[in-house]
Amino acid sequence: MLQTITILLENKPGALLRVTGVLSARGYNIETLTVAKTLDPELSRMTITVDVEDRLRGQVVKQMNKLINVLQATDLTDAPAVIREMVLLRVRCTQESRQAVLKEAEIFHARVIESSTEGFAIEATGDPEKLDEFIDVMRSYGESEVVRSGGVAMSLETKKLRLQPPVPAAVIPQAS
Repeated sequence: MLQTITILLENKPGALLRVTGVLSARGYNIETLTVAKTLDPELSRMTITVDVEDRLRGQVVKQMNKLINVLQATDLTDAPAVIREMVLLRVRCTQESRQAVLKEAEIFHARVIESSTEGFAIEATGDPEKLDEFIDVMRSYGESEVVRSGGVAMSLETKKLRLQPPVPAAVIPQAS
């Protein structure tokens, strides 16, 4: 089952590698991964979608919370949350189908970002299932190319963040 995890972590070299290393070492496949700085440039927010057995979901979050640089890992799979992805799609279409492509883009609240005589480049955001449907519809109009971001997720729960202090790195004694 796909599990969506959001992680608040220190924006330091190696932090992303530690998180992905724990997942890959345990044989979990990362389906999507998105990470960027928060309003505080010393912190980053990471959203990971990983394929994990239901019985292991809690264990994955506990493992993330034990990592150096991780302040808080939260499972949003069954929690009230907003999850969005972005798709950039280029579709080649005939002159006859151009109006239909534009109408479909409008139905999906997508935005044409480039137009040529051969077709369109279109940007769409939304939940992953809606974007899957959009891609399928656009493929019916002609050859297409798709680039897709990973998901970004935000909890809709009203509770405040409980920040855990980062796990300290091993202390190396200084030579006198």
